Amino acid sequence: MTGPARATDADGETVSLDGRVVVVTGASSGIGEAAARSLARAGAEVAVVGRSPERTEAVAKGCGATPFVCDFSRLEEVRQLAASLAARYTAIDVLANNAGLFSRRRVTTTDGFELTEQVNHLAPFLLTNLLDDRLGPGSRVVTTSSRVHLYGRLGPDGAAPAGPYGGWRAYSRSKLENVLFSNELARRLAARGATSVAFHPGSVRTGFGRRGGAVSLVYGTPIGRLVLVSPRSGADTLVWLASAPVGSGWEPGGYYFRRRPARARESARDPALAARLWERSARDVGLS
Repeated sequence: MTGPARATDADGETVSLDGRVVVVTGASSGIGEAAARSLARAGAEVAVVGRSPERTEAVAKGCGATPFVCDFSRLEEVRQLAASLAARYTAIDVLANNAGLFSRRRVTTTDGFELTEQVNHLAPFLLTNLLDDRLGPGSRVVTTSSRVHLYGRLGPDGAAPAGPYGGWRAYSRSKLENVLFSNELARRLAARGATSVAFHPGSVRTGFGRRGGAVSLVYGTPIGRLVLVSPRSGADTLVWLASAPVGSGWEPGGYYFRRRPARARESARDPALAARLWERSARDVGLS
């Protein structure tokens, strides 16, 4: 899949997003940048959220969007971001929780959490909950997960199991949390007619891929150029889930890859584990 991401429906017809508000986190580069540009071209009013002030401003300017700077390793900045978004938008049609990182070594944030866990799961969990009253009928939350969630492990209480730190272990666990979060969110949003869904973007040629996990082993090599997809291709499923009507190939609470249902591990589909993860996460970020 090498073509550019496009806002299209299940039949490949271009979709207009005129008047819709779309928030994309991790949008200062890579998949998020590609998605923001595509969604803006489709007419959406896009909020570009990124950690780098310079890159975030440049991307926003390039696609006629509004920049919001936030470092997800600081939960106070996430709270400030939510307040800024809520002040500007009375409703949010799409919240794309796309920001993420891979850390080879254990880093503890100023909030006291392991860095990968905070940036990839706790920060988007907090942001989504703080924007809850902006997610009305027809709204959707799209969360970027990964196929590596298949290797993630959580304890029965929804917390990380005991053991030595490993970057790959922490990352795959956070991606499992993304799918569980998306599923539980879909259940909670259903009554108001809003939705939640998760997806795997594929192995993408981005700065993120260069630094983390198995992708880094082939990044920049002839094999890598053959097997890794462009950021625009990686963003394609995100753009589709953000723009295509519910039921046109995707359903709330699903997990997708290349615009098709993908296999999620059994524990990722466990509603009891999803509920326990939600409760634990709410306590961690001070929401309960």
